[in-house]
Parts: sequence; structure tokens; C-alpha cells
Amino acid sequence: MTADGYRSAAEAETAFYAAFENADLAAMMRVWARADDIECIHPLGERLVGVTAIGNSWQRIFSGRKRLRFQLSDINRYADKRLVMHVLYEKISIGSNRQPPVIATNVYRFNGNGWHMVLHHASIATDISTEDDNPEPDPDIQILH
Repeated sequence: MTADGYRSAAEAETAFYAAFENADLAAMMRVWARADDIECIHPLGERLVGVTAIGNSWQRIFSGRKRLRFQLSDINRYADKRLVMHVLYEKISIGSNRQPPVIATNVYRFNGNGWHMVLHHASIATDISTEDDNPEPDPDIQILH
């Protein structure tokens, strides 16, 4: 990471999931652009716009929570000089308990010096099978992220 962002969208994405797995709010917010037009939609959640709303949502998610582990798969990448979009599956584990898979769209924007996230949109997937045909969601978790 540079002072003005990440060297690539891939580096920003790696930082995003590391911050997520470590429940590290400061690291998570370094991934996000400092702009009014950023947006985040967590599975089963509302549309959040702007740094304050998104930061508050991550703070709620990270407080008193079990640690998540991510296995990313089927990543499709679309890119131009200033915008990169990744569409992927997140296979999430909470301890030994696997959650239903999530489809995520992560969009990164180049600010002239570095890359930051401008959109994370995630929803429960219904179109892929898992190694465990009937994963049992953790009953204590309402919104995964």
C-alpha cells in the first residue's frame, strides 16, 4: 500500500479480505475510498452510501463477533485504466461451521495514485453446490457481512 492507496486492485482486495478475517476496522476503512459515492450492500442488508455509513456497518459487524475465514473462488475480473470489478464466490467458515456461499461484486477505482474499493455488494448464492450439500448456517449470525 502507498500513502494514496494500493498498487493494484488485487492488492486492495487482498487487504479487504485480510481486514475482514481479522475484524480490523482501521484496516478495512483503509481499503475504502474516502468519497461520498462509495456503496456497500451486505447480504440481506440495506444499501449503505458514504464513508460514515459504511464504517458504522463494519464496526457493528466486527464487534463481538466470531472470526470468519474466506475461500474465494470463480473470480471474474473486468478492468479498464481506472475501474476494476471482481465478481466472485465467497465460501465462508465460522470456526468449523460452513455458511451458505455468497456472491460478491467488488469494485475498485484508481484515484491517480492508488486503488481503493468503491463498491462491495454481496448476496447469498443459490446457484452453486458446496462440498457439504447442506451447510448449516450459524444461528447467531443474521447478516454475514
